[in-house]
Amino acid sequence: MNSGYLNGLRKQFEYYKILGEKTFSQISDEQLFWQYNNESNSIAIIVKHLWGNMLSRFTYFMVTDGEKEWRNRDTEFDNDIKTRQELIDKWNEGWKCFFIAFNALTDDDLNKEIYIRNELHTVTEALDRHLAHCAYHIGQVVYIGKMVSDDKWTTLSIAKGKSKEFNKDMFSKPKQ
Repeated sequence: MNSGYLNGLRKQFEYYKILGEKTFSQISDEQLFWQYNNESNSIAIIVKHLWGNMLSRFTYFMVTDGEKEWRNRDTEFDNDIKTRQELIDKWNEGWKCFFIAFNALTDDDLNKEIYIRNELHTVTEALDRHLAHCAYHIGQVVYIGKMVSDDKWTTLSIAKGKSKEFNKDMFSKPKQ
């Protein structure tokens, strides 16, 4: 991997993965499985969906359609993860599958064509699509974490009312 695009994209994926993990670390086992109502998803269900999506999209990424015949997307929304460890295992398995495929990419791969659900994508388009999908769902995970933690939540970004202090600190350092 030698592309500025790929390096920057890797940082974004790592950032969203860390946001999810920092959320998991702030909430109880019970809160991982909390659902607002039957139509909403728990953090565990969102993790299961991301896991299924990553396995499907990035197993044999460059050679088979991203929607594998063995994937059963509908069951990803069944609330059947029972423990924090099972949730963490699925999270890690999905990300491992993704990063194995991602780390094998080079600049020469970016304009190659692949299919997702029989729809043509360049590798760049597929990666951008995946980043948007991860950001969307991990944003949900963080939001649920904030709701269930209430006043015990430790912010994962700039705290409300603290932008000036944050910027002062950032601009006091050398450019990165």
